Amino acid sequence: MQVRMKFLDRFLTLWIFLAMGIGVLIGYVFPGFSNVMDSLSIGSTNIPLAIGLIVMMYPPLARVNYSLLPMAFKDKKVLSLSLILNWIVGPILMFVLAVIFLRDEPDYMVGLILIGLARCIAMVIVWNDLAKGNREYAALLIALNSVFQIVFYSFFVWLFINVLPSYFGFADFAVSIEMSEVFKSVSIYLGIPFLAGFLSNKYLVKLKGENWYNRKFIPFISPFTLYALLFTIVFMFSLKGEHIVQLPMQVVKVAIPLVIYFVLMFFISFFMNRSMNVSYDKNVAISFTATGNNFELAIAVAIAVFGVHSPQAFVGVIGPLIEVPVLILLVRVSLWMKERMG
Repeated sequence: MQVRMKFLDRFLTLWIFLAMGIGVLIGYVFPGFSNVMDSLSIGSTNIPLAIGLIVMMYPPLARVNYSLLPMAFKDKKVLSLSLILNWIVGPILMFVLAVIFLRDEPDYMVGLILIGLARCIAMVIVWNDLAKGNREYAALLIALNSVFQIVFYSFFVWLFINVLPSYFGFADFAVSIEMSEVFKSVSIYLGIPFLAGFLSNKYLVKLKGENWYNRKFIPFISPFTLYALLFTIVFMFSLKGEHIVQLPMQVVKVAIPLVIYFVLMFFISFFMNRSMNVSYDKNVAISFTATGNNFELAIAVAIAVFGVHSPQAFVGVIGPLIEVPVLILLVRVSLWMKERMG
């Protein structure tokens, strides 16, 4: 049976462009819109935006089958490869690309690093299915990444943003993040939906059965990730109307290292797995899990720590705009290599 992307996922890049345009239009037509939104804040937290970010994270975390986690620790080869690629190779590769391309723009550099540290837990199922990968292994690796992000994301942000730039001599790198701020953001924007997703999975499956949960409930809630993402983008770009002339070049500036990252990460993962004699279907699951990123988390942390107006949050929004077309292309490359290499 041929697997096809759902309509909403297939045109995600288009929806993001439209959301950007609608946001800019709102900013021009209603210049007082930002003041109205600011009035709905408690301290530095904008309530509608915070709700949107939590809703954005909930569906992918509700989809995770946490009962698969014990299996992850039985297959030592797959576990080791996935952890090395996701939590060592991926972050280091994105860090290096951020330094090479954005060292003169530390805010954008930080935004790119935040993306590199947020490992994929949502769209990887789509890429894995399209490339005829092993769905059980993809689900297992998503569960693993979900837990690792809760535990390690704050530490990795501190390490890659506060420590490593200074260690490598970037004296003019003026951005610093309080680990406690990141931990608080992760606790709210990943912890709350993680707990809600875990409880949904545990108790709704008991009450209604696994078939109902996967065939009825998950398809019902899945689009809310996109709706919340588009709401966030409209909100952000409604505050950027005056910068519209600068936006195309800023998008290109961020897009170049992202494209290079996706392509390099996929091929590094694919051939590293192949050299370890991992079968094609498991290779695809590992490779696309390592290649994709959790932009929802990166956006949520950037907004919570730096603010909705920040360049760091802007970089997070550009992420899925670039990821979708590039990974669709990599799916085709994967299938081509399957035919050629067996």
